[in-house]
Amino acid sequence: MSAPGNKTGRRARRVLDRLARLFLFRDGIPASDAGRAAAVRSNFLLHLHPSRVTRRAAHPSYTWCMGGLATLAFLILTVTGVLLMFYYRPSPEFAYLDTAGMSEGVPFGRFLRNLHRWSAHAMVIFVWLHMLRVFLTGAYKPPRRFNWVVGVCLLVLTMLLSFTGYLLPWDQLSFWAVTVGSKMAAAAPVVGGEGPAIPGTEDVLQRFSLKVLLLGGSDVGPAALLRFYVLHCIVLPLACAVLMAVHFWRVRKDGFSGGL
Repeated sequence: MSAPGNKTGRRARRVLDRLARLFLFRDGIPASDAGRAAAVRSNFLLHLHPSRVTRRAAHPSYTWCMGGLATLAFLILTVTGVLLMFYYRPSPEFAYLDTAGMSEGVPFGRFLRNLHRWSAHAMVIFVWLHMLRVFLTGAYKPPRRFNWVVGVCLLVLTMLLSFTGYLLPWDQLSFWAVTVGSKMAAAAPVVGGEGPAIPGTEDVLQRFSLKVLLLGGSDVGPAALLRFYVLHCIVLPLACAVLMAVHFWRVRKDGFSGGL
């Protein structure tokens, strides 16, 4: 006669196996290494990761989970940003009023704004810590040099996302912060417009300098607000999504960095 605990365990096993067949695996929970590798390769969600990962590589003390947390922050920013776009108009007449009105006249508006803001801060921190972890553990070395370059590009895009989103509330703090940032861009050598330039190119730089391309003019105004809105809501998120897909594909192809 079997013990009640064994029956309960078998029943729980059958329930888990049915759930696995429904949501994760076609053939139920794999029982061998070969079965686990085949399940990972054939699963839409799991195939992004290598089929074999060492126990040390998956330990949180080694990875810090920063890559996954940065991805989670990006997803939260995407969802909350799309919701906030319904109540925002990128013009100097309405930008500040719409931003302030979200906190008072929109259901859960204050929660969405704060969630978007803190997720943006968290993403910057997570990406920097992720790059630091990869550097300290030597995970940027061959065969992962290309993925390291992709990660550096994602770091730059993350900082640009944070910078372009800073202007959208159109308050005094954001206005003068972007003004200072544009002055720094103008002082860049060759392309800045006000920094050291190649002789004979001064007139061209006055029209096509980095500052003019960024602001749409010589000062922070309606053109700058519209350009920052398009960059923040369309161009930079799409570029991030593409590079993240490439990044995940290279992780899948090159193997998990913890294997070093």
